[in-house]
Amino acid sequence: MDLHGNKAAAKRAQKENLNLVKKLKSKRDQEVDRIFHDAHDEAFEHIDCLDCANCCKTTGPRITDKDVQRISKHLRLKPQAFIEKYIRVDEDQDYVFKTMPCVFLWDDNTCSIYDVRPKACKEYPHTDRVKQKQLLNLTMKNVEVCPAVFEMVEAIKKGMK
Repeated sequence: MDLHGNKAAAKRAQKENLNLVKKLKSKRDQEVDRIFHDAHDEAFEHIDCLDCANCCKTTGPRITDKDVQRISKHLRLKPQAFIEKYIRVDEDQDYVFKTMPCVFLWDDNTCSIYDVRPKACKEYPHTDRVKQKQLLNLTMKNVEVCPAVFEMVEAIKKGMK
């Protein structure tokens, strides 16, 4: 699914998704984690991120100080030089990349800094982490960006009917 198709489908499902969030918030934390982890595993059995890379094209990850240290070392730049060249501070006072699509994304949707990529990139789309209830708002935003998250949420809705 392309980015525009994903956004349109997510917009059409928005009301259902809000209802899902309400249902999930009433469940035990461990149950919500299990539901998401099962859906995550199933979706990524057949979805290849390299076919899409919407996250790298549209979503600026939060960059931690540890990320700056690791990536700048890899690029053989001083941390301050890396920050000046690639980073800006966003409205939440977080470090993010200056430009999107990500400057480290290649034409074949691979990442030139994959082995040292930011923690937020490594964890995306965050659907296999614990405490999914705390991530429900983020997950609903990611439905618009990530076809795998869209598929997970659709599967969870069907399973809860």
